Order: sequence, then C-alpha cells, then structure tokens
Amino acid sequence: MQQIYEHLLHAEQTKTAIKPLTNQYPHLTIHDAYQVQLRAIEQKVKDGHKVVGKKIGLTSFAMQELLGVDQPDYGHLLDSMSIPNKGSIDIDSLFEPKVEGEIAFVLNKDLKGPHVTAEEVLSATEYIIPSLEIVDSRIHNWEIKLEDTVADNASCGLYVLGDEKFNVSGLELNKIEMSLYKNGELSNKGTGADVLGHPAACVAWLANKLFEYDVVLKAGEVILSGALSAAVVAQKGDVFTAEFSKLGKVEIVFR
Repeated sequence: MQQIYEHLLHAEQTKTAIKPLTNQYPHLTIHDAYQVQLRAIEQKVKDGHKVVGKKIGLTSFAMQELLGVDQPDYGHLLDSMSIPNKGSIDIDSLFEPKVEGEIAFVLNKDLKGPHVTAEEVLSATEYIIPSLEIVDSRIHNWEIKLEDTVADNASCGLYVLGDEKFNVSGLELNKIEMSLYKNGELSNKGTGADVLGHPAACVAWLANKLFEYDVVLKAGEVILSGALSAAVVAQKGDVFTAEFSKLGKVEIVFR
C-alpha cells in the first residue's frame, strides 16, 4: 500500500495525472484502497491539516453510471478544502475538476455504526446547508474504477457551503430539488430522492461503512451527502450556481 500511496502523492506534488491504479496494481481491492486513503489522511494530519468532515460519493445512479461503478464510497474533508460561498478557485491548482450540487449535514452528536438509521441521522443533525463539491481526480481522464477513486480520497477536491443553515425539522429532504447552472445555463437537475432515496440514508450508509474501519462520524463534522445529479466539467472562467428549493443557492467561480 505504501507504494500506491507514494504514487498518488507524487502525482499530487508534481500535478501530473497518472494511469489508473487498477491497471498498474491489478490485485488492488476496495479494502486496500481505503487503507491507501487512510494512510494519506494520516500524513495530512501530521503535516498540520485537520479533518473537518467526510464526503459520500457515487450515491446517485447518475454518478454511478457516469463512472461505471455500482456502490457508494467515501472520502475525508480537510480544512484546506473549504472555499467560501461566491469565492474563486485557481483552476490550475486542480487536475480535471467537475462540480456537483449536494446537501451537507452538520452533526450535533457522534454517529457510530453498524446499525445507524436515517431517522437517527436526522435526530443527530444540527443543521443542513446547501453545498457544491468540486470533485477532482489524479487519475488521467477520470478513467477510474471504484478502487481508483477510493484510494484517491473518493476524488475529493474542494467544497463550498452556502451562507444559511436550516433545521431539518419540517423539511422533506427527499423532495428537495436542485438545479445546477454553468454560466447561467441549466446543466442538470436532481432531487434528494436521487441519492439512495433520501440524503439521510446516505449519511447512515456512511456511518455504517465507517464501522468497518473503526471510524466514527463526529459531532461538528460536515458530511457531504452525495451529488444530486451528474458532475459537470469545470473550465477556466466558469461560474457554477446550485439552486435548491427551500435551501437557497451556493456559487463558485473558476479563475
């Protein structure tokens, strides 16, 4: 696993995309890939970064179809990944970024698997907030299988949170609608039902999955619950806006 970790680290440091790990290491398993991810996060923490949350990926059929996988995955959010709403991103700092609209959860108590339910997630939620995730891949041309993206911290690049926080009480999250705009033109749409039927079900899946690695979802963490529609390619000069029914909007510019 150390060799794969160093391979990905070299790609990050040199800003040079690599061939699929699953081609170079054909015996790589999903469990191995998570060990590579955890190794990288441990080193980031040693280097002074702070884990501030988790992201759930590939929860929608649209994203699974786009990337040719059949189950969700997860990655870690670091403090250095946060971009302010209506802020800007230097596109040259990334590889091949794409943008997704998501509902983010912030917890007020820990959640530990293996039997966490969506109802327990909602009762443990301090608030939800609209978000954008900028996914990115060190694997050339996004030629990834599940093991590739898992090892690459679930292809997590950066994330943006909206300005207003919302109590989950009274909100039917599965009916929340999201419209993703690129330069003012509608790119795609999705609803909360498009991610495992309900965004809270995604967070429950994550809490239960993390039990396998003795990891707990902690109070105060930001949890990106999964893209409500397919990711859209970002290029220099693009402005992305995600508009959510009931939750307002969140925006980012690529410079």
